[in-house]
Amino acid sequence: MNWTEWLIVFLIIQLIHGLGTWKMYTAAGYKAWQSFVPIYNAIILMKVMNRPWWWTLLLFLPVVNILMFIVVWVDTLRSFGYNKPVDTALSILTLGFYIYYINYTKPLIHVKEREVNPRTAAGEWTNSILFAVIAATIVHTYVMQPFIIPTSSLEKTLLTGDFLFVSKFHYGARLPMTPIAAPMVHDTIPVAGIKSYLARPQIPYIRIPGFQKIERNDIVVFNYPTDTINSYPFDDGKFHYKPIDKKSNYVKRCVAIAGDKMSMKDGVIFINGEELILPERARPQHKYNIIATRLDLMANQAYMIEKYDLTEQIYQKDRTNNRNNLEITATKAAIEQLKSDGVISFYERQNQLLAAPFRTDYRDRRDIKTAYSKDNAFPYDARLLNNNDDREEFLIPAAGMTVAIDHKNIPYFKRIIEVYEGSEMAVFNDITTIGKNVFLNGLPFDSYTFKQDYYWLMGDNRDNSLDSRFWGYVPFNHVVGKPVFVWMSYDSNKSFFSAFRFERMFTTVNGTGKPTSYLVYFLVLLAGYFVVKKILKNKKENKATS
Repeated sequence: MNWTEWLIVFLIIQLIHGLGTWKMYTAAGYKAWQSFVPIYNAIILMKVMNRPWWWTLLLFLPVVNILMFIVVWVDTLRSFGYNKPVDTALSILTLGFYIYYINYTKPLIHVKEREVNPRTAAGEWTNSILFAVIAATIVHTYVMQPFIIPTSSLEKTLLTGDFLFVSKFHYGARLPMTPIAAPMVHDTIPVAGIKSYLARPQIPYIRIPGFQKIERNDIVVFNYPTDTINSYPFDDGKFHYKPIDKKSNYVKRCVAIAGDKMSMKDGVIFINGEELILPERARPQHKYNIIATRLDLMANQAYMIEKYDLTEQIYQKDRTNNRNNLEITATKAAIEQLKSDGVISFYERQNQLLAAPFRTDYRDRRDIKTAYSKDNAFPYDARLLNNNDDREEFLIPAAGMTVAIDHKNIPYFKRIIEVYEGSEMAVFNDITTIGKNVFLNGLPFDSYTFKQDYYWLMGDNRDNSLDSRFWGYVPFNHVVGKPVFVWMSYDSNKSFFSAFRFERMFTTVNGTGKPTSYLVYFLVLLAGYFVVKKILKNKKENKATS
């Protein structure tokens, strides 16, 4: 839905509200016409319900407003003495239309200065839980959201099992585009395993201004651009439209920002012709196939991982050549340490030969590069010799940038123009190439001006990361936020207590040097909070009894 359609819906809702409540407004001492005036009618209604005026703002926050509508329906009835459980139940079950019945058929006596606090313990619990959910939804949606790292694509920078707080305000909070959705869950309702939202209607993209732009080397959480997987609860192999804000959440490192020209050679990233210098905490890893010489060490997987800072290792016996092969994921420093300690005698990068004097199945790297360009590497053009480690220079588009379009570069921009700058509900743009001529919606075109910024994101664990090398650009409207804090870290491969990585708890994601845990400081502050709370409570009780 576009903004014009939403305006029409908004006005219809105001009409429905006015028709169902105008008698209540007059019974409370206001004018009937005031129940029909958009926004103003909500402010007046808050006075009728004896609620603060700023509740009106909550009625216009997507997702939060669904919960607030329920509160308003119930409070409206209670403001006129209809506070029995059956009244509450009917107001919710009829989506508020029970108010019509009361408005037109029952006596309306406004309860001025109504006591808004619940009268029963059950009511108090319900009230507390509801407003706790509303408060948590506001924080979750617009301020800070918890995430868990499920895969090793950013090892050893972020570890599998790290629990993150992701800031929504650094880059600007994106308003929910799917307004009818369960609060504080993503695309699936836990336990039930069913979809947590309705794909329609959709709110046009809008983002609250942030105080920081995405910079090179920032770790960014975003919605996976090409996600069409039906994950509630199973992927059935069919195409399923997923709204932008309900696509799977990914976390990667931004290596190129809008306006950059990027290339790769032997795994090294170049931006505008200069090598990208990664931050101190970035620890790129690759998969290696190695020949083990010290089997006593290889047998102890836990020791190998901790001693040599490996992410994983897979032992394989090469019966043909009677060798002890091992596939490991490690940094270059770890490989050098393994060689120095005499643990391995030979290694090669996965899909890329680094040393081959012993091998009989040697293939020229150009053959390998070609083999991995056609099917795997974006933009899937056999004319381009792109693979995991090598990539010809290409452009990262920026908002307002006009680019000449031809048959050579259109593979890079085809999805951007058709989908990201068309429509996520239905692809409005259609690009075709006939010979050397490129057509947009049937008409020839030779230039295009981009509407938003794009980014190139990759995992530090280079050979175990599904990232931009495989599916291309990340549009800014897919950006969720910036990870800022690891509040808990748990290694599922270890026993219960030893699985907690206490040294990673309450550490910052960004910064220089080794991450420092602030767990002790947090526990001291938490203890101090409870002590002060207890002291204040005792003072209050002593004052009441004196």
